[in-house]
Amino acid sequence: MVDRTREEILLSEKVHDLTEIALLSALITITGAIKLPSLLPGMEFQLSAPLAVAICVVFGFKKYILAGLLSSTAGLILGTHNLFNVAIAMQFRLVVGAMIALFGRRLWVIALAGPMGTLVARLTLSFVVGKAAGALVLAALPGMLFTLLASPVMVRVLKKVTAVRHALNA
Repeated sequence: MVDRTREEILLSEKVHDLTEIALLSALITITGAIKLPSLLPGMEFQLSAPLAVAICVVFGFKKYILAGLLSSTAGLILGTHNLFNVAIAMQFRLVVGAMIALFGRRLWVIALAGPMGTLVARLTLSFVVGKAAGALVLAALPGMLFTLLASPVMVRVLKKVTAVRHALNA
């Protein structure tokens, strides 16, 4: 086996990180485009919220925020998002990241980070568009509940994926 230099190892790690961030960004973008219907119009929700929480928990804030920025940039380029959509999504991401940074990776934090991000984003949305905050939050409740329940499951799935990756690299 050939001994690799420190520079080769660092370059390999950088390539690995860039690839991982790009794949996470693609996952966020694709799941953000998939909206689950609800009983009432305007109450549908995206699959990307619990995935985003799980990415932050499993891969760390830096990769999470970079993947989110890439996903938002892709949305802008594709025309599926505007700057307002990106601002709301970034607010969600920052709240999720702050909660995990402040309170750790406990189950209750994982479960509540996404709904709290949605709540803050909806309150901001109500301020910006001048609509009643209660109505906007009420419309988001099904998605918040789904995120609360699905985030811990997504964390377990992503941990298993990373465990397999580490086992293959060993």
